[in-house]
Amino acid sequence: MVDFAARSSLPPGNALALDQGEAGISPRDGLVWGIFCRFGQEPVELEREVVRHRLMTGSFPPGFDGQDGWAWFHFDIVHTLSRTQIETIPSLPEDVRQVLTNVERSTRLDSDGDIVFGALPAFDDTSTDDERSVSTWRFVLESDLLLTTRRHPIPALGIVYHELQRGLVPRSPAKVVDRALLEFADTLRRDFARLDDLLDRTEDVLLDLSRDTDLGRVSSLLGIVRRRSTELRRVLAPVDRLFRGEELELPEWAEDDLSDRSQRQVHAALDDLLALQDRARALQDELTSNQAEETNRRLYIVSVGTTLMLPATFVTGFFGMNTGGMFLSSGSWGTIEAGGLCFLIMLGTWLVLKMTKLL
Repeated sequence: MVDFAARSSLPPGNALALDQGEAGISPRDGLVWGIFCRFGQEPVELEREVVRHRLMTGSFPPGFDGQDGWAWFHFDIVHTLSRTQIETIPSLPEDVRQVLTNVERSTRLDSDGDIVFGALPAFDDTSTDDERSVSTWRFVLESDLLLTTRRHPIPALGIVYHELQRGLVPRSPAKVVDRALLEFADTLRRDFARLDDLLDRTEDVLLDLSRDTDLGRVSSLLGIVRRRSTELRRVLAPVDRLFRGEELELPEWAEDDLSDRSQRQVHAALDDLLALQDRARALQDELTSNQAEETNRRLYIVSVGTTLMLPATFVTGFFGMNTGGMFLSSGSWGTIEAGGLCFLIMLGTWLVLKMTKLL
């Protein structure tokens, strides 16, 4: 029997920092943490020999016989050596090993007998909250093992790890994947709330009837919302299709913990995103209408000014002719009289426009 009391538990603290590579990482094999979890108890750290034995043979050493629990091995595969070691694990099928070391950001969820494996999206911590980059983490799930890999720090996995450290250990490792997806959905909703605030500001400006409305600024805000929502939809829509696919067949022990609840989480987030995009499109239509109205108003002012100046243009052109016997050319008040004539004709034009209701 393994003496769990003799094993040192993983150090408490910020799990995000742990997954950022500040502790526990071996440059030799990329192992970030290897823990053994039992329901309702704090996890214990496993020695590397135990981790290696489980990966090489597909079972825990004899000392773990009768232990009702499961293990979580988390690897950083940014280095070629760590990827090579993952690719040579004999206890996993070849296609599963390829998924664990794949560098593409595509999502996937599949099963091979009692093994569930795939690649799911998550936000990394290499950018600000306003422009969170989406990365991918990969996993292999068995009834007594969760094996995860990543190339970039994944705060969601660090949060789940921190919860396990507080004794919130589920009975099945499938719930860890479900919890990571829940954290991803929660982060999405925080992003949605920020984008919704931008739309509120946009709507307030559009409903402002003052002439000082900056439609260019409104267009910029809408552009931010539409660009970000499109990026998030490209990430979220494939995940929703994965869980809603009819061909997805999960083992019985993982189906309740992974498929049903995660599907609801992802689908609800996608519904929120679609509603956000619909609102952005409606505000874009309103903005287009306001821009067209503003353009028409300015063209109207120019047209009125041009119409009023037509008589003056005619008068000045007439008196500008170099011909003999020009009217009003002999008197000393000719310029004033010609200006008055221009004014009277402009006034008459204005009255005609008012009477015909063109002004």
